[in-house]
Amino acid sequence: MPRPWSRGGFVVAGDESAGVPVIFWKGPAGPGSKPPAGGTVIRSLTSLTTRHAWKFILLWTLLAVALSMVGQAKMHSVTQPDVGSFLPKSYDSAAAMEIAEDKFGAKPDDNAVTVLVGREDGKKLTGGDRRHIDRIAAGLGERRVQMANPDDLPSFLLTDHSQTPVVKAGAAAPDGTFRLLSVSLDGNMNDPALQDLYRDFRDHAEKEFGRADLRTGFTGGLADIADTTEAQEDTEKLVAILTFGLIVLLNVLAFRSFLAAVLPLLAVALVGGAATGAVVGTALLFDFKLDPSTPSLITVVLLGIGIDYFLFMLFRFRELLRAEPGPDQNSRAHRRKHARGVAAACAGRVGAAITSAALTIVAAFATLGIASFGQFKVLGPAIAVCVLVMLVASLTFMPALLAVCGRGMFWPSRALRQEPRAGLSARLGERVARRPLLFVAASVGLLCALSAGALGMRMDYGTDAGPDDTPAAVTAKEISRALPGGVASPHTVYVAAADGKEAAKGAGRDVRIDPSGLKRLTKELKAVEGVGRVAQPVLNGRHTAAKVDFYLDVDVQSQRARDLVSDEVRPVVAQQAPPGTEAHVSGQAAIFADVSEAVSKDLKVVFPVAAVLIALILVALLRSLLAPMVLMLAIGLGFTATLGSGVLVFQHILDRPGVSFTLPLVLFLFVVALGTDYNILISDRIREEMGRPGSARQAVAAAVRHTAPAIVTAGIVLAGSFASLAVNPSPGTQEIGLVTALGIGLSSLVLSIVLVPAVVAMLGRATWWPSKSGRAPGGHRAPRTSAYVPYAPHEPSPWERPHEPERLRR
Repeated sequence: MPRPWSRGGFVVAGDESAGVPVIFWKGPAGPGSKPPAGGTVIRSLTSLTTRHAWKFILLWTLLAVALSMVGQAKMHSVTQPDVGSFLPKSYDSAAAMEIAEDKFGAKPDDNAVTVLVGREDGKKLTGGDRRHIDRIAAGLGERRVQMANPDDLPSFLLTDHSQTPVVKAGAAAPDGTFRLLSVSLDGNMNDPALQDLYRDFRDHAEKEFGRADLRTGFTGGLADIADTTEAQEDTEKLVAILTFGLIVLLNVLAFRSFLAAVLPLLAVALVGGAATGAVVGTALLFDFKLDPSTPSLITVVLLGIGIDYFLFMLFRFRELLRAEPGPDQNSRAHRRKHARGVAAACAGRVGAAITSAALTIVAAFATLGIASFGQFKVLGPAIAVCVLVMLVASLTFMPALLAVCGRGMFWPSRALRQEPRAGLSARLGERVARRPLLFVAASVGLLCALSAGALGMRMDYGTDAGPDDTPAAVTAKEISRALPGGVASPHTVYVAAADGKEAAKGAGRDVRIDPSGLKRLTKELKAVEGVGRVAQPVLNGRHTAAKVDFYLDVDVQSQRARDLVSDEVRPVVAQQAPPGTEAHVSGQAAIFADVSEAVSKDLKVVFPVAAVLIALILVALLRSLLAPMVLMLAIGLGFTATLGSGVLVFQHILDRPGVSFTLPLVLFLFVVALGTDYNILISDRIREEMGRPGSARQAVAAAVRHTAPAIVTAGIVLAGSFASLAVNPSPGTQEIGLVTALGIGLSSLVLSIVLVPAVVAMLGRATWWPSKSGRAPGGHRAPRTSAYVPYAPHEPSPWERPHEPERLRR
């Protein structure tokens, strides 16, 4: 292959007569010279980072360590497990909780643990047993439980959860075999420190009751998550090891180098810690709470896109190193200078595509800001912040690592001195370019068949239950066999003066409620079919509000319970509330009835706004009207196929009540935004190839040949990262992880390297209309019929076996 040669600030490598030279920017050649398209700001930034590589590496390391400690210590203080807290105040259950907090001192982070106490032999409790239970319960309510501080975090970052639990007597089994106690612990149930505090209380209670020959069982939200965490700990470690092993294995197959296999993982883990700390800092600064599943999603997103961006740079870095062997001088200074130049050129070119892809993800998730449901609204800023941190790292930290490692990044591989033989990616590109209509028909047929699975989709608004074999789950089953299902999750009617605040201000006193006016309310509530026991009204200390507890005879997580509360209980409560008061219903079924309504409204608004915004971004990035239409149609078809596959698996095959209510919207944003990364990468490369001599179909074939290995490797890594969520105890998070993994697989293996290139091959250079960026040099339109692919240096994939150039000459 001819030696590289310079012309006006560019270095040209490869045989220009073949029509596919490799061009990259080396610096200004004189007055008026400009770098290629890709962003002067990005190229200036990457050039700065490669010149001062070690300084940027040190800066990122210190920043990541500091932010990681903040993120680890404070993440659970910015999460809120109560789904009802994410509802706007205009919803009935949110208004009920506001009365509960203002008038009854309820706390949103109170955790009720139900303790079952029975005899070891399973017989009825005796009078002596009941006296023992009362005595031990009183002692538990007086004992302060101390929190143990972890050794790996400074004390000033920790919140002391030490407290004295509130223990109250609860219901008893109809056959007298057990009694229930209600224990209240204050704090975030997802905080490991509070879980340890609960375990301390649980172990002490088991010991005290055991001395009286009484057995105990614990259930409730905090008990469930503590038991699930213990049960999943070993599994999560194994999955993490397998995920990291998959990434390293894929990198070894792609680069045949130890450093290139391990360094991306270490770098992304370091940046991920900084991003998590930045998300926590943003939440503390702007005072918003995150959903408990958000930290898991953040970890997966950071790992996936971070590895993707690093892989995009590594593939292009190796391509440029192979194209330009470097100076003849063998001194360390010359090699270091050459590595910096190539790293800057690589980061400048790939950095433009990475920036476009990252900003598309940020913009897509920014549309969640218009959602009414808070769980969606706060997910947008969290994902946006972590993606922006990863983008900054991709333009500064990663180029610095490339500049420092240089050609050593690919040691001991000999791929830089070898010409790869055309493999699967080259053959795929040639066949797609030669018979595009066939590939379009096959791809669209597959995607439409998968999309059909979305027909009959149902939403599941049930709470995310963990495994059914944990001690907490076993205890819950024992209680449900003896008592109605709603007893463990009671509902409450809160009553307060309709204009209480204004009246109180005007009269200088509180508006009091007459207890006799509540009798008709409780009587009519008891008459509602499906409502079980209704307790007597309880007034607060100032008699300015009242609450009436009741339980349902049906499963509170069922659609029947939500319909019962919305269609029957709430109308009765509104009609029978005492004159001058307002009444609102709270409880699990009531909350999820409101969540269902809020999510339905958000889906109708966020979907079209996000689609329009992403389309506008693609128009600005691709400087074309037709190309964004092609990409949006392909992405939309990919989304429906992914959603249909998820419904088919979870709703029809696994026979779940439906798919998680968060799945359609979160899946839309993840698949569309993350899948757009690959479409931008392939589109950018196709346009680059079309700017060289040759036909449009030659450009498509060359682009697939060069880009498919990076896209496939990155897609498998990203899909594997999301698939790791399958071990999460939350069924909703499991669905998001597995279905998004499938969507990423379709985006990378079908849309980006088959469907989109095939459509572009059919449209030719008209794809970029009305822009002229896809025209060949000289402004002429080259013929579109040939699928011949001239040789150009490119990156070998796991499907291509490199060989010595001398063997070709033989």
